[in-house]
Amino acid sequence: MIETLADLIRPAASKTPDAIALRSKADEVSYAELDRQIDGFAANLLQLGLRRYERVAVFAGKQIETVVAAFGATRAGGTFVPVNALFKPAQVAYILADCNVRVLVTTRARARDLQAVLDDAKDLRHVILLDDGAGDDEAIGRHIRWNDLPPPEPGPRLPRMLSSDMAAIMYTSGSTGKPKGVVLSHANVTIGGLSVASYLENDAQDRILAVLPFSFDAGFSQLTTAFSVGASVVLHDYFLARDVIRLIEKEAITGITGVPPLWMQLIEPEWPEGAGDSVRYFANTGGKMPLATLQRLRQVFPNALPFLMYGLTESFRSTYLPPSQVDKRPDSIGIAIPNVEVMVVGDDGTPCSPGQAGELVHRGPLVSLGYWNDPQRTATRFKPVPNRPPEIVNPELAVFSGDTVVQDDEGFLYFVGRKDDMIKTSGYRISPMEIEEVAYNTGLVSEVAALGIPHERLGHGILLVARPADGLAESTDELLKKMRSQVPNYMVPLAVVWKNTLPRNANGKLDRRLMTEEYQQLFAPGGGE
Repeated sequence: MIETLADLIRPAASKTPDAIALRSKADEVSYAELDRQIDGFAANLLQLGLRRYERVAVFAGKQIETVVAAFGATRAGGTFVPVNALFKPAQVAYILADCNVRVLVTTRARARDLQAVLDDAKDLRHVILLDDGAGDDEAIGRHIRWNDLPPPEPGPRLPRMLSSDMAAIMYTSGSTGKPKGVVLSHANVTIGGLSVASYLENDAQDRILAVLPFSFDAGFSQLTTAFSVGASVVLHDYFLARDVIRLIEKEAITGITGVPPLWMQLIEPEWPEGAGDSVRYFANTGGKMPLATLQRLRQVFPNALPFLMYGLTESFRSTYLPPSQVDKRPDSIGIAIPNVEVMVVGDDGTPCSPGQAGELVHRGPLVSLGYWNDPQRTATRFKPVPNRPPEIVNPELAVFSGDTVVQDDEGFLYFVGRKDDMIKTSGYRISPMEIEEVAYNTGLVSEVAALGIPHERLGHGILLVARPADGLAESTDELLKKMRSQVPNYMVPLAVVWKNTLPRNANGKLDRRLMTEEYQQLFAPGGGE
């Protein structure tokens, strides 16, 4: 019986032990060997003193050891915290401190970059280095080399974990600025993987290409969907479109999930004849896929079915559009995935009629455990299921998405907009306040507003409207250079507009709506980008 994240490995390790579970460049590992390595790392963590529920952060690219660390942490009774490999030291430091990370698994180069901030991670006890490269390791405190981890000794048995226990914390941007840690149970990640695998019809013959970051719920689900059916996963850190194309052809990839910016880059180069013939499905998440991109992908992958998906980190996946409906309803985000109910409710909690706009509310076993150490934000997003029979005394919590949708007469959903100011770019949800805080920290601006402006490739392009700091001249290049040193490229504004005065509404707050309307066409073709 599959109860925990690490249990997903067990059936294939028993039934098809020699089947390849993971490929990474020239390396590969079978299901039996992966299961053994996960057991070994779990035992190592227990020998290092890891206690139940304590956090193990992984800050590295996609490689076999990254997967072993993630699944091994949960098998040891700990909690896996994936950290986006693109994050800069200040962002990593925030996560390490916010959820009191005990063990950090990373690379030597990343550990050196973090030295200035690691002292702030007061709960951190061990840094495990994945690589054996040359260099002065003494500069990296509390470190252990992955290859120097001792063979597990007889000791405490692996703890018994339940499906309702905490398995992972994934950080996502919050509307109030600081990232929030979404707490996922073992049931959230395992049932989610099984649900997606069911409608994608994954099986043991699949070779799934994992290109999205594991810190992104859809990226991590490439592992859970594959492992739930004994399929193979090819790990790849995406940099160049041509590398992805070559890998799809070389590995005879059958399934790939991406976000719109990735798909748009993949259709730009010329594909070798037959390079995409092995792909039987491609899935989109993280934003609407332009129709022209979808049409080109169908040419590139002539034997593939398209799956258009929608989801939140707080509830994994919520909806998908069956391939049979893509031509009929290309603008729809689809219907609820298996084992999920999606409702459209008004502000008063009553169900909306077809055609009436309301908030998308998600209920079922994929609803996460809330936000780490943040009862206030948890209470605003996780609320009792609307219209539940009052005779059921204990409440069931649902996720109120903050997304406005409408439902048609046949039950298909259509995205209308956000109820807050969150920016959706490159598949990421970003708080304007996060970007504004970084801009203020440069010392070059006295007032600033970060806006999401429609962008064909990215979903939203980030525009910064700013007033220079007193006594300083406008300097877009310097501002963006300083911001780029603090945040990943996807959070760096595409453009800066300088103003002596930023508009305000009747309440004295920055009038973001007015500014957004003013620059609505900025990133449109020919609009001035």
